Amino acid sequence: MENIDKESKYFRAKERVEAIKKFYLSLMSYFVFIGFLAALNYWTDQWRYPWFLWAAFGWGIGLVFKAVKVFGLNPFFGKNWEERKIREFMQDDERENRWK
Repeated sequence: MENIDKESKYFRAKERVEAIKKFYLSLMSYFVFIGFLAALNYWTDQWRYPWFLWAAFGWGIGLVFKAVKVFGLNPFFGKNWEERKIREFMQDDERENRWK
């Protein structure tokens, strides 16, 4: 049983590392691509209309949501909120089933 628990923790940690890695790759591609668009924008009209900011803003919003998911930065539920709620519901269910 202990071995299964260790393997489970290992796989969860590995999944988290993969998610963090994907986030950083997305962040790096964001800066490269937005930098390319900014250079193209400057080359075509010398900042008369900075249209690349629309792409930067839209993609940036997506990156913020991804960071919240990957790093668990949800300000509404706090750290380990989901795990605490699961334990709470399991305990409530156990209490209810005791008297049936």
